Amino acid sequence: MDFLRPDTLAEAVALKAERPAAVPIAGGTDVMVELNFDHRRPDALLDLTRIAELREWSVADGVVRIGAGVPYTRIITELGDRLPGLAMASRTVGSPQIRNRGTVGGNLGAASPAGDTHPVLLTSDAVVEVVSARGRRLIPATGFYLGVKRSALEPDELIAAVHLPETGAPQQFAKVGTRNAMVIAVCSFAVALHPGQGLVRAAVGSSAPTPRRAAEAEEFLSGELTATDQWESPRPLLDSVKRRFGELAARAASPIDDVRGSAAYRRHALAVLARRTLGWAWQDYTGKVA
Repeated sequence: MDFLRPDTLAEAVALKAERPAAVPIAGGTDVMVELNFDHRRPDALLDLTRIAELREWSVADGVVRIGAGVPYTRIITELGDRLPGLAMASRTVGSPQIRNRGTVGGNLGAASPAGDTHPVLLTSDAVVEVVSARGRRLIPATGFYLGVKRSALEPDELIAAVHLPETGAPQQFAKVGTRNAMVIAVCSFAVALHPGQGLVRAAVGSSAPTPRRAAEAEEFLSGELTATDQWESPRPLLDSVKRRFGELAARAASPIDDVRGSAAYRRHALAVLARRTLGWAWQDYTGKVA
């Protein structure tokens, strides 16, 4: 196995063009597990840790650009006030050691349905920036995930960054696992309120071949809040509204039975997570008990 160590993004892109099968590695929290268990044996690894550009983040016109090599720990400590949902999801990833190494770029590259940041990226209308010798292109998160561990990346492309609008509006994320910490999600859920647009965003994770938006739940709650004038004059949500939101969120899933949980359990847990996260987000928005 060859080990390729470019110093710049331009060098990395050139190497990826020459050797499209080379597997990128940054934090290594997914790739090294696959190598250790002999689930993957590539001809080459493309080490991205020397590339300074990938470890930077910036803000322009209200949009945060996070380099693919920025670790979860920095997202939590440096971007928690701008991207509350992403920081929340980042806190649930592995152990402190994993959060020091793992990155959103790596989460996207793995494209696992259970990736913790994926539902938040979907509810934030995130855009993935990819680069190749042919140039750069932007892929909406809603079109990035194609199947189990399959993404819209072309063989010669690398993930350079992810773009998310900064927000002070409420966002929430929660997941269920087989234990309290350092666990792969049995299922996960994210919700984001967009009061300025009168919209709700919701997404499920680890409960379908890809992370996906819960469109019916979004449309129901957006319509309910608009029809009852609660964006302008918020008041506690009816239990019936939260229950219906949970039911519709669970309907967005197409789960399977596996060693971590049954399909029936995932649907039940998603409905519960949706109700709870909506309650927390609405409480943040109203300042009252929702």
